[in-house]
Parts: sequence; C-alpha cells; structure tokens
Amino acid sequence: MGKLDGQITIITGAGTGIGREAALMFAEEGATLVLAGRRLEPLEEVASIIKTNGGTAVAKSVDLEDGDAAATLGEWTIGEYGHVDILVNNAGHSSKVRSIKYVGTEEWESVFKVNVEGVYRLTQSVVGSMIERGGGTVVTISSMAALRPGLLGGAPYSAAKAASYNLMRGINAELNAQGIRACTVLPAEVDTPILNNRPHNPDADARATMMMAEDVAAAILLCATLPGRTVIEEIVMSPTQPRDRSVDMEAARNAGAPDQ
Repeated sequence: MGKLDGQITIITGAGTGIGREAALMFAEEGATLVLAGRRLEPLEEVASIIKTNGGTAVAKSVDLEDGDAAATLGEWTIGEYGHVDILVNNAGHSSKVRSIKYVGTEEWESVFKVNVEGVYRLTQSVVGSMIERGGGTVVTISSMAALRPGLLGGAPYSAAKAASYNLMRGINAELNAQGIRACTVLPAEVDTPILNNRPHNPDADARATMMMAEDVAAAILLCATLPGRTVIEEIVMSPTQPRDRSVDMEAARNAGAPDQ
C-alpha cells in the first residue's frame, strides 16, 4: 500500500526534469496523476511508464503562461475526479537576458506569467475544493534565487520566484487552520533542461557538481507524504560541492547588452 493511494495529484512541468522524477515517485506511492505541461509528447511518455507499472496517469497539454489555461486545468481535474488532494507547481522558466539593465518587457512578463500568475491561477482553482474536504497540500518549486537574488538566476527569475515563495507563505498564514498546507522547495543548481536557457550553458563537468532532478523530487514527495498534522513550510537545497561560477556570471552580466 502506497502513502498516496488514490490521492488526486496535479504536477506541472511533468514531462522532464524535476516534474518527471516527481511524477514517477508519486506514482510509486499510488497517487492518481494529472501530468501537465506545454509539450504533450514527453508527458505521454511519462504517463505510459506509469501505466505500464500499474499506476494511473493522464497527460494534459497546457500552456501555463496562460493564466486562464492554468485555471482551466484545475477546474478540469475537479470535474474529472471530484477533487484535488495535492498540487505540485513545478513548471517554470527563466529569461535568457539576466541583467536588470538589459532585460526586455516581453521576457520579464513571460517569466512572471509562468512562475507567478500560472501558480496563482492554478492554486486558486483547486484550493476551494481542498478546503471543502478539510485538507490539501500545495508544493511549489521556487529557487535559491528567491533568497539570494543575482545575475546567476537573473532579475526576472529571482523576483518571480520570490513572489511565488511569498504566496506559499501567505497561504499557510491564511489557510493552515482549514487544513491546507503550502510547501516551498528552494533549490540551488540542479542539472535540468532549464539550464539550457542560461547565457552560458554549463558543461558536463559543471553539471556533475549539481544536484539531480530526483534529489528535488524526493523533497517534494516528503512534503506531500508527511501526515496532515505537519507542514514543511520550506526546504532549502544546495549542492554539497561548490564550483567556480565566474564564467557563468560574466556571461549573465553581458547577455543582452547593446554591443553583444
């Protein structure tokens, strides 16, 4: 018997990286999964693995940059399954241009739409159902950039991840007494596809020093599987081994500059 048997769970960004690993771990614990993201093919691949192993999962193509689409995902899940027990807000992206001096409005707004508005709209769409049932868990993947903003994460991403972190803290302040717990996971460098959007794409040696997607997925699972009497408000995660990031920082400093 799994710790999450029958629990209806939405995981965004579930086709790759942290979301994929979390989906596989949640399935092993018996969760019924709604896997969401922009690209249907990787989502269906994850769903197929879960079904082959005897689990239950459905793939849904959703552009989480669209707030209405994010809300519709929550509404669809409640319509299909009657309620939502766990929401994992994992989907997110960063800007190519990191510096506040050069980042454009379009990139800035795109980062906020996914990392803030998408999180807000999807969470809002399911939290009422959780309150009615007397409990529910929302896990949001923020970033170390929320706590230590700077060029590595970039101005838009640092600000957006700080906003999503603060949103989760606000949910705890408002809704803990109604059985709702909000957990924020704040990882530093993780070897996932989001790194490919950096001004300097880390090489294999650099990535070897980083955390792996399954490390963060394990933290997400912990937040969801502890008894409802306990809320993990936040988990801050870092690679054990430091690395020289001077090349990364220099690339981030100059990306988008007029002479580049």
